[in-house]
Amino acid sequence: MRIVTATAVVLALAGGAAPAVTAQQPPTDGVWRMDGYGTVLSIRNGTLQEYETTAVSCLAGDSAKRTGPGTYTMADGTVLTVRAQEDRDHASMREAGDVGSRSLRRIPALPDACTSPTAKDSLTTFDVFWQTFGENYPFFASKGVDWNEVRDQHRAKVHAETPRDELFAVFSEMVKPLYDAHVVVKDGDRTFHQVRPGTVMPNGDLDATVKQFIVERDLKKARNIQDFAHGRITYADLPGGQGYLRISGFAGYAGKGASYAAQSAELDRALDTVVSQERAQSLKGLIIDLRINGGGSDALGIHIAERLTDTPYVAYSKRARNDPADATRHTRPEPVHVTPAQGPRYTGPVAVLTGGSTVSAGETFAQALMDRPGRTVRIGQPTQGVFSDFLVRKLPNGMSAWLPNEEFLTRSGRTFDGTGIPPHLTEPVFTEEEFGKKRDSAFDTAVNVLRNQGRSTN
Repeated sequence: MRIVTATAVVLALAGGAAPAVTAQQPPTDGVWRMDGYGTVLSIRNGTLQEYETTAVSCLAGDSAKRTGPGTYTMADGTVLTVRAQEDRDHASMREAGDVGSRSLRRIPALPDACTSPTAKDSLTTFDVFWQTFGENYPFFASKGVDWNEVRDQHRAKVHAETPRDELFAVFSEMVKPLYDAHVVVKDGDRTFHQVRPGTVMPNGDLDATVKQFIVERDLKKARNIQDFAHGRITYADLPGGQGYLRISGFAGYAGKGASYAAQSAELDRALDTVVSQERAQSLKGLIIDLRINGGGSDALGIHIAERLTDTPYVAYSKRARNDPADATRHTRPEPVHVTPAQGPRYTGPVAVLTGGSTVSAGETFAQALMDRPGRTVRIGQPTQGVFSDFLVRKLPNGMSAWLPNEEFLTRSGRTFDGTGIPPHLTEPVFTEEEFGKKRDSAFDTAVNVLRNQGRSTN
């Protein structure tokens, strides 16, 4: 997600009434403020230009070219759809592959700060970095971090000519107490980020090691073992009539740089095989293994959930922080619906395996199954605890900061940021002892739970 920047405070700088829109110009042309993300957009002459603003800065962000009525395509192929409402003073924007849309309100002109360049010195960069988190990060209170104290502690270390390496170290030290895997400081190839203590961030080597262990240990007697989506999805038929579906991410399904449409089509090809008419009727249980899952597109997770229900339901609701001065204020929660897919659907018992290396879209998918009609049990360890899309912000000196600004709510209004989604049944997940003794306690528990549930219905 890229059009996620700036802050609502810039509205106060614009003032006045919105200009009238003539019948001749496209209804989306003009300047817009995005509710909850602080982004200001300028749309004119077939170009959509993003501006990232705080109370102390305005930086030009990404741009996109009009490629159809109300659609704009970025240089990397990402497609944005902008739709004006009947009054033409309100609109919505959706990025292809996003589960929600973002509300826009027309404003008279760009904020004054956007008409002159922002200084690029280290002290200005520090102020923009601090302000970006101060206006957008929702979790300071739950993390026990006083962001004002953080500024007071670190700003004295910085001056206009502070070397880049030292500034990177200061920024890293500032965000370290958050222990938030969706907080990233970047400077070229150099990156600082960290996970919740006691957990491991998934990576290619870990995924390959775990996959080999599972194939050799858990799937030793399985049939029809198949890989899909460039190896990100594995399916096998287990002895006893159960199915095993391993998903290591919600991205990379159709090759590097593939569009959301291409990835969704690749997922459909996998699901048409996995959830065939025969399996939908004959499976006695389905294990969905998310224990090593690096995230990706929330929408692809919803796409899978649509194959697992005959009844529409709300997966979760999504809201964003939208007041730079008050972290407790948010946009109106937008429900994300699961609508039963056309064709075969599996609606029997499901066991979902999770752990600390279940991250981001892996977690939103697990959350999407929490209120799934039918029997769904979670087994393993709590997930990582990061659900929001990244708010990617440029800094004046060319560095960047990534941070969350959203919450995903359950039906009761609960979020799992920081703590992660807890399992119903706690089991160790890929510990040294488990590997050493060739055990997979979570998998074995899932097999037994599904077997017992099958017996209880006979």
